[in-house]
Amino acid sequence: MSTTTAYSVDGMTCGHCVASVTEEITALAGAENVTVDLVKGGTSQVTVTSAATLDRALVAAAVEEAGYQLVAA
Repeated sequence: MSTTTAYSVDGMTCGHCVASVTEEITALAGAENVTVDLVKGGTSQVTVTSAATLDRALVAAAVEEAGYQLVAA
């Protein structure tokens, strides 16, 4: 059974940003699908479907690797 978790990410402004974040999160073990609702220059919603709940620290590190910041929950 899959689980879906929504994260808020600051700093994304374009499709390239979305692709970078999607690529980094998809590379995490267990991640199955990533969708991004882009809010240019604001806080975008990133929804991750995974086999099990992903460690928030790992998701934050993946987002930071792409050059953006996970907003505190």
